Order: sequence, then structure tokens, then C-alpha cells
Amino acid sequence: MKKIHIAALIMLAIAIGLLIMSSQQLSSFSTFQQAQDSGARVKVSGQLSKTDPIIYDPEKDPNYFSFYLTDESGETRRVAIKQGKQRDFERSESIVVTGKWNSDYFEATEMLLKCPSKYKNEELALRNQVKVSAVSSQQ
Repeated sequence: MKKIHIAALIMLAIAIGLLIMSSQQLSSFSTFQQAQDSGARVKVSGQLSKTDPIIYDPEKDPNYFSFYLTDESGETRRVAIKQGKQRDFERSESIVVTGKWNSDYFEATEMLLKCPSKYKNEELALRNQVKVSAVSSQQ
């Protein structure tokens, strides 16, 4: 076999290995019930439950933060993460947490917040203008 063929096979093996590793990082969103049933590391998307307590005491432990999240199925569960509370946490539109189910709560290792858009009011005004012009053009 020529050296170029060996090099090509090695490059192909590395590419396949990288694809397998990256596919393990990609996952669809789960619910808390699916996370509890599977016991695997999953991503859960939802909204902050404003009626339940947010626990963060930086003087006691600055790297412990706990809150309640309502997932896409409407189930509210406690989420705990070993990091500080993020800025504007309460204002977030949605929250994505990555982790796995612990005995009675979801233990997150990563958290991503979707903050409200500063252009939301402008977007709503544009949509209303489009609706009004569409209705008037139909008449």
C-alpha cells in the first residue's frame, strides 16, 4: 500500500471518530419525566416558576443555586446547579438546563438563558402594522 493510501485511511478514521464524538453532544430536549426515567444526561427547556422559591445565598455558598423550572409538558421540578446565579435570571424568557436526574431534583451542570429581546416592542409594532395593511388591502 502506498503512503498516501495509509494517510487517507488514518484521516478517514479520525473524521469518523470526531463525528461520533460530536453526535454524542447533540441531543434533543427532554422533559423532567423522561430525564427521571432514563437517568442519562439530557437537556430540559422550560420557564422559571415565579411562584416557587429561588435559593441563592452567596454568603453561605456562592456556588450553589436552586430554582424551580416548568418544562414543556407543564411539570414543575426543582433544579440545582453548582454555580452562581446569573445576571437578569428572573427576566429570562426561557431556560435550558443540561444535566441528569438526582434522587428528588434535577442536577444541572450547564444553564443557558434566553433573555428578553430589547427589540420586542418594535417587533410587535411592525407585526401590527403588517396585519393592518394586509386587512386594508383585502377590503
